[in-house]
Amino acid sequence: MTAAPVAAGAAEAVAAAERLVPRLAERAAAHDRDAAFPVADFDDLRASGLLGLLVPERLGGWGAGFRAYVDVAVKLASGSPATALLYNMHASVTGALATVPEDLARQLGAPESFFAMRDRVLRAAAGGAAYGVAITEREAGSRLSAVQTTYAREGAGYRLRGHKSICSGAGHLDAYLLAARAEDAPASEDGRVSYFLVPGGRGLSVEDTWDPLGMRATASNGFTLDAAVPADALVGGVEGLAVLLAYGLPQWLVASYAAVYVGVAEAAVAEAARYLGDRVAHATGGSPSATRGALTKLGAVRARLGRADAQVAAARLVLQEAAARADAAPGEPETNRWVYRSKLLAGDTAQDVAASLAEACGLGALRRGGVLERLLRDARSGALMPPPSDVCADVLGTAALGLDPVAGTDVRPW
Repeated sequence: MTAAPVAAGAAEAVAAAERLVPRLAERAAAHDRDAAFPVADFDDLRASGLLGLLVPERLGGWGAGFRAYVDVAVKLASGSPATALLYNMHASVTGALATVPEDLARQLGAPESFFAMRDRVLRAAAGGAAYGVAITEREAGSRLSAVQTTYAREGAGYRLRGHKSICSGAGHLDAYLLAARAEDAPASEDGRVSYFLVPGGRGLSVEDTWDPLGMRATASNGFTLDAAVPADALVGGVEGLAVLLAYGLPQWLVASYAAVYVGVAEAAVAEAARYLGDRVAHATGGSPSATRGALTKLGAVRARLGRADAQVAAARLVLQEAAARADAAPGEPETNRWVYRSKLLAGDTAQDVAASLAEACGLGALRRGGVLERLLRDARSGALMPPPSDVCADVLGTAALGLDPVAGTDVRPW
């Protein structure tokens, strides 16, 4: 399968994202400096309608699929990687809710109340509501099978208790897709890990802990949770779906990140080319003359750009292939292999390209507050985002050996 051309509606969404890029880029340095949530960026996303990109048209959205999301996220990342990463989290919620086939949901036991909740949440997204994902914990990382946040029946709903160490946009969003384990379930029992959609502010106590190297404007603070939620907050209306869906339909937890980091890598190439073209180098031998773009006359510098261009193009093509397959054949084993390939290549390519181009540009490009300096820091987290590059590689190696990626290895992605 080769990547299909983008549909007309999706092309309009990409154009809408492209119009936002200059404004995102203008604010990115200040948001990075202050590790501040990009409020104005999200105001722009609301006004553009892009928060409803994956919402069905009948509910007021664009009705787009994963391929369209990929192209929009790559474009947004060229303006602000951190804003694109926050958008990825929102899309992971809306995309998963909108694209899980209804017949599959019914086979898994979803009651009618789930479909009503799903439509309500998606309609709100089309109207500007923003969502996030809360999985990561100190002892578990992002492995769903190891989460320690618990849920238990309480009255007609559930009581959720626990702590999330990192949650992008914590305290700034309308609701969070939160993973929790049944209070009476042993740590090894995957079938009792469930997703809940928890309204923002309900029993969440946000901690101001976020001061990282890169992706600073995601405002990924931790929070403590002690909240009562209604019965329909249980996503799917069935307990124990979280790990099952992570393995069966991984695109919204894996390749969605890849789109952001392909965008970071493309932005690094563009910025390095601009910087090198503008760089003024003084002549040797005491001459007072200076030459703009002198570094571009060095073959070694051009070779760095050429290699980066090829690496990024390869990562983009793999991402597009994964996206096309996720739309056409979600959950198929070969689709899921492409999904993991895209995350592995995007994460590794972003950091490799940004580091190589920083060397080509020289120390001047690494001044604090410079675009390439920020992109280098943002790129470094790509290989660490769940599942990390080593885990993606292990999944692919396990599959290449003909083994079960779920049970055939001692390293489990989720």
